[in-house]
Amino acid sequence: MYNQTVARLTYKALLGRRRALLLFALPLLLLVVAVAVRLLGDVDDDVTKQLLGGFAMATIVPLIGVVAGTGAIGPEIDDGSVVYLLAKPTRRAGIIITKLIVAIGVTVAFSAIPVFLAGYILNGNSQQIAVAYAAAAAAASVAYSALFLLLGTVSRHAVVIGLVYALIWEALFGSMVPGARELSVQQWALTLAQKIGGSGAGITSEVGLTMGVTLLAAATVGGAWYASRRLRVFTLAGEE
Repeated sequence: MYNQTVARLTYKALLGRRRALLLFALPLLLLVVAVAVRLLGDVDDDVTKQLLGGFAMATIVPLIGVVAGTGAIGPEIDDGSVVYLLAKPTRRAGIIITKLIVAIGVTVAFSAIPVFLAGYILNGNSQQIAVAYAAAAAAASVAYSALFLLLGTVSRHAVVIGLVYALIWEALFGSMVPGARELSVQQWALTLAQKIGGSGAGITSEVGLTMGVTLLAAATVGGAWYASRRLRVFTLAGEE
């Protein structure tokens, strides 16, 4: 199912000049903020959790997911070049799976690793907080990649819709509105952080571990399945 040619083209699209700038700028911003906070004075576990949970998980990680997820297929659909890919004897499910694997790899690399580094800079991984949030960022990256890849197949305005979702739903409602938190990818992922950190870390989530993992898996599998189905309805003329 994994196609090396499709993977190479997807990596090239994601790491092109414009998207690469965003992919590098977002984690760099997180690290700069972490260093600045650390230099300003003593940083305790609560400050670390506020930065990693309220800024990294709520804003940086979903934004990276938007860039990588939509960029894995959206531009090819927008400019019509996807028809050349579809004309080749390659299963469309294989195309989606390959692009999803690439998007997940890029999203995890540019989110989970910087989140761990930021946490380590802030408190040296006290109470396993850096590891816990890095694991949550990785889990969220998988779901975001699938959801935003799907979005790239259903709308030509995938980036705009993704940004609205990331900045309004995840960063605002998913962090502040109690009822909406249960439908937030970041809250589902935070169940892993809560488990890894244990009671000493004080990380909380609005859903339980089993429910959180189930919802993350459902979002990932469901997003990939429907994206594959959407790709099947494209004709070689690039029309549905």
